[in-house]
Amino acid sequence: MNSERADSYGRVMRVLRHDGPARLHGDEQSLIREAADALLFTEEIDQVADERLAEVITLGEELVECGRWTETAFNRLIDDLAACGPGPAPVAA
Repeated sequence: MNSERADSYGRVMRVLRHDGPARLHGDEQSLIREAADALLFTEEIDQVADERLAEVITLGEELVECGRWTETAFNRLIDDLAACGPGPAPVAA
C-alpha cells in the first residue's frame, strides 16, 4: 500500500459517510466498502478484488440508470475505488 492508494481509500470512505446514508442502501454501502478493502489490502489485483470492483460498477450503472446517482459522481467513485488497488482495473461504462 502507498499514500496514493490510502488517499483514494479515504475519498471512498468520505463518500460513504457523507452521501451513503442518503443515497445508498446499507447493502450497497457494504458492497462499496468491501470492494475498497479488497483493493487496498491486496498486492496485486486478484480475483476477489476484481469481482468486487465489477460488482460496484454494475451497481453504479444501475444507480445512474434509475436516477439515484449522477454519472459524474459514479465515475468519480469508480476512479477513486480503482485507485485503491495496486494496478489497472475495469473502467466504468
